[in-house]
Amino acid sequence: MKTKHTTKNRQMKDDILERTLGSSELIIKNERIDDYVLLLNVMLRIDLPGIINRHIKHHGLHQGLSFGWLATIWLSHILSQGDHRKVTVRDWVRQSQTTLEKVTGLTIRDTDFTDDRLTLLLEKLSESETWEGIEAELSKVTIRVYDLEQTKVRIDTTTASGYHAGGEDSLMQYGHSKDDPNLKQIKVLIGSLDPLGMPLITEVVSGENADDGLYTPAVERIIKNSDHKKGLLFVGDCKMVTVHSPICIKLSSDSDQKIIEFKISINSIRY
Repeated sequence: MKTKHTTKNRQMKDDILERTLGSSELIIKNERIDDYVLLLNVMLRIDLPGIINRHIKHHGLHQGLSFGWLATIWLSHILSQGDHRKVTVRDWVRQSQTTLEKVTGLTIRDTDFTDDRLTLLLEKLSESETWEGIEAELSKVTIRVYDLEQTKVRIDTTTASGYHAGGEDSLMQYGHSKDDPNLKQIKVLIGSLDPLGMPLITEVVSGENADDGLYTPAVERIIKNSDHKKGLLFVGDCKMVTVHSPICIKLSSDSDQKIIEFKISINSIRY
């Protein structure tokens, strides 16, 4: 309930504010600062924009933010908001623009985060050579920055299914499913440091692929990314040891063309 005293006090505050500001117009912009500032600083510490830019070629007429910066800011949005959709990114950048520019030192245009630009970025990242190059450099930098112990690596696969039309060239295909065999699926393999759970490699393949053929390339990539570090213990399920034989797995070493033998226990191999 308003009283004469309340109204008088409010009028006095308005008069004081008007005299203080004079005739100049005060523009106040509110931005919600969540955890994306912290996330961006972690990514800048390992030079994620630079790593991505070193592996993605830019067109000579490219304008605005580089692909490295697009990916870094978009990733901070995904992790902060829990939303991987492209359609929400542009509006989020608009309401966070001042903070983003202060943190990154960039000038962000309204057209930098359109659906078309984000789609082009995804097309660039989907190229195997580009993705594996970024993955390898990122693993080396991250492990060095945090001084992570590289002794045990866990490799496993999972599937994600959904109501997708798919197609001959689509990742969404029918395959062996623990969920619903009537739905098409994709298969994802992840190799991560154990027990921290930090991913070292990620491989996304179409849903009809069997697990058996994915382990050997995964082990080779992890060894390559870790500069052929000795003493790595690879842990996986029983399908990991059926690739060649139940006694040993032979992989070709890129460094000296020698054959490396991995001695196997029930569900692990040591390099």
